[in-house]
Amino acid sequence: MSIPKTYLPKEAEQKWYSYWLEHGFFNSVPDDREPYTIVIPPPNVTGVLHMGHMLNNTIQDVLIRRARMTGKNACWVPGTDHASIATEAKVVAMLKERGINKKDLSRKEFLDYAWEWKEKYGGIILEQLKKLGASCDWDRTRFTMDDDLSEAVIDTFIHLYKKGQIYRGVRMVNWDPQGKTAVSDEEVIRKEVNQKLYYINYQVVESESPKDGKTKSSQGNTPDFRTSGLPDFLTIATTRPETIMADAAICIHPADERYLHLHGKKVLIPLINREIPVILDEYVTMDFGTGALKVTPAHDLNDYELGQKHHLPVIDILNDDGTLNTNAQILIGEDRFAARKKIAVMLEEAGALSKVEDYKSQVGFSERTNAAIEPKLSMQWFCKMDEMAKPALDYVLNGEIKLIPEKFINTYRHWMENVKDWCISRQLWWGQQIPAWYLPNGQYVIAKTADEALTEAVKLTNNSQLTLNDLKQDEDVLDTWFSSWLWPISVFDGFKDPNNADINYYYPTNDLVTAPEILFFWVARMIMAGHEFRGQAPFKNVYLTGIVRDKLGRKMSKSLGNSPDPLELIEKFSADGVRVGMLLCSPAGNDLMFDESYCLQGRNFANKIWNAFLLVKGWEVDESLVNPNQIAIEWFDNRFNQALAEIEDNFAQYRLSEALMATYKLVWDDFCAWYLEMIKPAYQQPIDSETYNRTIQFFERILKVLHPFMPFITEELWHDELFGKRDENDCCIVAEMPYSEEVNTQLLAAIEIIKQAVTQIRNIRNTKQISPKESLALSIKDNSKIGYSNYTAILNKLANLSQIDIVTQKVDGAINFLVATDEFFVPLNETLDPVAEKERLDKEKEYLLGFLKSVDAKLSNERFMANAKPEIIEIERRKKEDAEAKLKIINERLDGLAG
Repeated sequence: MSIPKTYLPKEAEQKWYSYWLEHGFFNSVPDDREPYTIVIPPPNVTGVLHMGHMLNNTIQDVLIRRARMTGKNACWVPGTDHASIATEAKVVAMLKERGINKKDLSRKEFLDYAWEWKEKYGGIILEQLKKLGASCDWDRTRFTMDDDLSEAVIDTFIHLYKKGQIYRGVRMVNWDPQGKTAVSDEEVIRKEVNQKLYYINYQVVESESPKDGKTKSSQGNTPDFRTSGLPDFLTIATTRPETIMADAAICIHPADERYLHLHGKKVLIPLINREIPVILDEYVTMDFGTGALKVTPAHDLNDYELGQKHHLPVIDILNDDGTLNTNAQILIGEDRFAARKKIAVMLEEAGALSKVEDYKSQVGFSERTNAAIEPKLSMQWFCKMDEMAKPALDYVLNGEIKLIPEKFINTYRHWMENVKDWCISRQLWWGQQIPAWYLPNGQYVIAKTADEALTEAVKLTNNSQLTLNDLKQDEDVLDTWFSSWLWPISVFDGFKDPNNADINYYYPTNDLVTAPEILFFWVARMIMAGHEFRGQAPFKNVYLTGIVRDKLGRKMSKSLGNSPDPLELIEKFSADGVRVGMLLCSPAGNDLMFDESYCLQGRNFANKIWNAFLLVKGWEVDESLVNPNQIAIEWFDNRFNQALAEIEDNFAQYRLSEALMATYKLVWDDFCAWYLEMIKPAYQQPIDSETYNRTIQFFERILKVLHPFMPFITEELWHDELFGKRDENDCCIVAEMPYSEEVNTQLLAAIEIIKQAVTQIRNIRNTKQISPKESLALSIKDNSKIGYSNYTAILNKLANLSQIDIVTQKVDGAINFLVATDEFFVPLNETLDPVAEKERLDKEKEYLLGFLKSVDAKLSNERFMANAKPEIIEIERRKKEDAEAKLKIINERLDGLAG
């Protein structure tokens, strides 16, 4: 195959992705090789590709491709999550468009429509991932509601119920009024909201009259208040006036001197005039608001706990959809937010509204529907977490599971040490239906099937006359996370067949790549499940990505309009360009400040590689020529191995961004900008065969190193005729990754000096406006004794020099510069300006003194010297020696100018 002059990424992407699929390069089956396994964080079946997916899956693909090339049996399992709340909302919307109301459907009819929706739209995001180059084993694609995976969920519920880990009870939950279901704490997004703080007056009730035994309001006949100058009402501050009808008490601090006269008193709720007590509790913060707190046990978690402590009634005034119910007595059927506005007006008209202030506070919103969460008492199913949390915490603290970066360990520890029971029931139809079966008398049994439930019910009641018609299965489904916490086991059928070949080979998996915001409610729970059902952690490393933000630091979102379409980015910059762009600015655990310029940089990098390849391919070879480039070849061979060691170390520490940057510099700077310039023949002149063949070998090795980051362009170039004819399975995707070898550090250091000298000479040309075609003379005072005679050919070629002299004294009247400790002189037949030269040397001296000070600070730091590796300490000592040598030379020059 011969490549075109211009890279056509779209054609290459389609061609090679299809080729990889057809030849089964993504597929994995157990064999004798070391396994390397990743399970994809299953995206919602409702989802379409966004920037977070792009980052996450690029990282996974880089890891899996590199593992494949290092000889491991790489297996990347894809799949989707059934996303109960989001999917049900999509299906309800679809039905609405068809004029169908969910309430008019049976459960089976609704689920038929849900599966119809899933089959039509559910695979979109996986197809989009293919555009990115994701090399998943698509034959292993799983869905959290596949029959086997659903069965595993039900079996898990029954197993934990029998252990006493699952129970049913009334608890305060996070209620989503739009989704009409409970959601977990982790599915609640806290946002700062501009609100109003309403100051409401509650009329104080007089004590019982000794004559008639009736209570009276203080407004009528209360001399004790009036004569003492104390107000006859109690003012509270609240952001939720629509809930005053659910108040059960007003709470004040027992030590608050402002309210000592109200101890044991009662007040009337405005508008409905229901009497409630004033209670005392140190929970109240005296300096917040008015120091008096309305207690609404049915609609606030803290109020609920306070109500339990003081035996207060629970009055729920909200329907499941967030409208007011009959318990509210007023505004029945009104939406909670509409009721808030109307009640504010009603309070003002009644003289019960003291004032209104602007106020900012944190409000919880449903992650799925973005509806404001309503705390609600509800009968739900819960899973006890404290017992399972302990081993899950130990896995991380003892290092068996590594969190990358480690800064998340403390967050993880805090969560696990303060874990709460998990509300696992959802008031939906799409999902795994809870295997609880209710009897007419309210009792229930837990069973996998209706027939098994009937058997259990007969045992429970000793009533052999019971039939299936007497049992009714719980309407609720299990939380979606209750299926995805089993993901690393269930994708390998570890529940259906606990000792099958796949689960024994691929589990535990190697790396999990995910977002920090689901560290607890997915990652931690998977660790719990892994320990509970396999006695092992489900993975070894957890790579936590950052949040993709725009260049202003804002989180990308549709509402802000700052989130680009990933597929449009791929169309514009190529898949490889986008992959490089995403990774260039994404160190693990840190937010990614994304800008399209990074993708442009990635595309330009691809073009650079392509053009370099065309340059090499276009050279004419003369077999009779002797190789004049041995030093350059040896240098790049060593530089390649040096960079490879750096890349390997970065991968070992999961510094993928740094690994890419090291690769980028190796290719762009060392190979293209320096090596090719060192060896390329003069215009229209041939190149010797040895240099040519070694350069082709270097290019092939570079393609291997680049492939995990840029799979498409590397595969395209890999098959060019320059490398000879390849077998159909001889592909870059399965080529053996090169490993670093020992390097000649002396040669690398010497060429680094040569490169710096060339750069300085080029700077002189630019400053003095000397044409690159005009040759210059160069004198070198070789203080380092590196032997410049070995490098004169490279210096002559790159700097266009007419002669090079090795001198023992400085050259008067020449422009001079220092590289390391060596002195270079370029005579230009100009008179040296001593003032300007002194100014230049003083600046260089000032810089070196500051540099030396920082090095000395390190070397005198006991902690650094005790903890740093010996080679790091040696590097700092060499820095000190070099700086001191340079200072000596500069001081000698300054003395010469002064004399």
